[in-house]
Amino acid sequence: MRDAVIVDAVRTPIGKRAGGLSEVHPANLSAVVLRALVERTGLDAARVDDVIWGCVSQVADQSGNIARNAVLAAEWPESVPGTSVNRACGSSQQAVSFAAAGVIAGHYDFAVAGGVESMSRVPMGSSAKGGQPVPTEVLERYGVDGFSQGIGAEMIAERWGFSRTQLDEYALRSHALTAAALDAGAFASQIIPTNGVTADEGLRRGGSLEKLATLATPFKDDGVISAGNASQISDGAGALLITTSDLAREQGLTPIARIYSSAVAGDDPVIMLTAPIRATQLVLKKAGLSIEDIGAFEVNEAFAPVPLAWLRETGANPDLMNPLGGAIAVGHPLGGSGAILMTRLVNHMRDNGIRYGLQTMCEAGGLANATILELI
Repeated sequence: MRDAVIVDAVRTPIGKRAGGLSEVHPANLSAVVLRALVERTGLDAARVDDVIWGCVSQVADQSGNIARNAVLAAEWPESVPGTSVNRACGSSQQAVSFAAAGVIAGHYDFAVAGGVESMSRVPMGSSAKGGQPVPTEVLERYGVDGFSQGIGAEMIAERWGFSRTQLDEYALRSHALTAAALDAGAFASQIIPTNGVTADEGLRRGGSLEKLATLATPFKDDGVISAGNASQISDGAGALLITTSDLAREQGLTPIARIYSSAVAGDDPVIMLTAPIRATQLVLKKAGLSIEDIGAFEVNEAFAPVPLAWLRETGANPDLMNPLGGAIAVGHPLGGSGAILMTRLVNHMRDNGIRYGLQTMCEAGGLANATILELI
């Protein structure tokens, strides 16, 4: 039976809004990681059967099938196809699932999965301008004027009883762990320097609860969600090369990890950000594993209440969750984040001999992806 393995995983640095990557066209940003994959593995790009690329705001610079434009920008053979995927923030994690399924089914021998988002060049929400994605009937069904991730995060904090101080403490944890990982060189082998940027730009050292407490809460006057305990707007791309164990050996490649199981879940679109809890339960059941079997978790830090609620409900070891920090510290380039997180996860597993790792992400509309990797 065919399996699906990750042979290599790379990413750009995560650039802050209007930072060092903002001048780079998103197709060129994608091309950086595509070129790096073939340079590092020695695989002939012509062997790639498909490039499956996540991107959320597929308008302006990211329109016209960004996957295909990325392939051409990388100067890969014109025979290599590409398709673009949008499952909101989980777009490139979903791209990995699609690529793995295609490899296991025999539709692909070699696939590249990843994604990009240049939020500096294509602001969040751009794809909805001039239209109404959610029809009136759906809003009436839920008795709301619209769906808001920020309001959803406030609702999670209220439901699980998280205070502003608890959320800000978690934010400081994210920055501290990111700083420690950066100083230890944990990201050095996975980051491809881009446009002169060699490290994630969003990290802020020397923060304090007192400083964070001064920040406004834009979603609710007496709320707890601020820019300090939410993910940063940013730019970035990531890519993973996926094939079978047998084909990897034939090409002289050494796989890092097997894509062991994956799941996708839906939940209440009003509170919106709780589906990672259900997705985690589903993927563990599919894998025949328990939460105690997992040695590392990546739970995307869209807002601080999301990983905290996930932790409360799953009972996971808090020391194993986001051990290298997360999006609060370095940013969340939407369509690229799934691939970037998985690149961080698979390298962390290899560096520390961790057998199983689990990644999950909240997504607009009340959705979530979850993936379990097994170290080879």
